[in-house]
Amino acid sequence: MAIAYRQRIDDDTEFALWKIEEEANDLYNQLQLNENEKAYVEKLSNGKRHLHWLGTRVLLRKMLRTDEYIDCKVDNHGKPYLVNLPYHISLSHSFEYAAVMISKTHKVGIDIEQIKQKVERIASKFMRPEELAFINNRQKIEHLYVCWCAKEAIYKCNGEKEVSFADNIFLSPFNFEHHGILNANLHKNDVNLNYTVGYLQYQDYMIGYVKGDM
Repeated sequence: MAIAYRQRIDDDTEFALWKIEEEANDLYNQLQLNENEKAYVEKLSNGKRHLHWLGTRVLLRKMLRTDEYIDCKVDNHGKPYLVNLPYHISLSHSFEYAAVMISKTHKVGIDIEQIKQKVERIASKFMRPEELAFINNRQKIEHLYVCWCAKEAIYKCNGEKEVSFADNIFLSPFNFEHHGILNANLHKNDVNLNYTVGYLQYQDYMIGYVKGDM
């Protein structure tokens, strides 16, 4: 399967989606992995987690347009980074899709989620009362998913653990559209960062994406 959707944010920043229709072996054969990575893949059960790991790496390879080995590691906070290539990256996945965002100049964050009713049950855990107040009841589920994806994308872009969606990431009121932007702020201790987050409803999935500081 080729790239299902691609969006350029600026000259140095873009994201893309890959619909995972291949078998695990087909994805595996498109990658170059070192011995540690091969051992990690072997430990994954043959299910969605296995396909998601392989799918994000195949998509990353396509976006970087290289057949060379890509040394992709995660730091102490769980944030992926490239050892020998000049790109910031963010990875996400949900059910049939893998998502990757890359930038040469800025930190990035992306999240993709399949839209399901369950988000309503947990809304109070990641939303503040003033944020719940601006949710459009006619499109409540979609509106809540934008909020979740936006906060998750900011969390990934910031790249630090111990950040609470409800207590540290604040969304300004916005009207839900199928493709739009919203303003947000991350505040914790001496960290105070403003973000403009893009979002997109793609079929029955919601995507949040953000470009941070350099």
